[in-house]
Amino acid sequence: MSSWITVKPLQTVLCWQLLSTVIITIGLTACCSAEVAVSALLGGMVSVISSAVFAVIVSRHQGFTAGGTIRTALRAEAVKITLIVLLLWLVFKVYEDVNAFAFIGMFILTVIMHSMALFVSEKINKN
Repeated sequence: MSSWITVKPLQTVLCWQLLSTVIITIGLTACCSAEVAVSALLGGMVSVISSAVFAVIVSRHQGFTAGGTIRTALRAEAVKITLIVLLLWLVFKVYEDVNAFAFIGMFILTVIMHSMALFVSEKINKN
C-alpha cells in the first residue's frame, strides 16, 4: 500500500506533531478545563492538517529540475499558509469558548516542529 506522503522527514514530523498534540491535550484534560484542552487540540490540528497538505503536495513532485522543485516548494508553502489562515479564522469564528493562549500556544509549538523536518535523516538504519 503506497502512502500519500512519500518523504520520510515529513512523515516523521507529522507523526511528532500529532503525537505531541494528543499528549498535551490529554495532559490539559487532566489538569485544566475542557475548553483549554479542546483549544489546544484545535491549535495542534490546524498545524497538522496544513503540514499534511504541504507534505502531500511535495510528495507528488515528479520533476528533477531546480526550477520545478522550487515551484513545487513555493506552491506547497502558499497552500499551507492559505490553509492556516482559513483554519485559524474558522476556529475563532465557530468555537466561541476558545482559550486563545492554549490554542495559539499549541499552534506555535506544532509549527516549530514542522521546521524540524530539515534535521530528520532520509536514511533507514538497519542494525
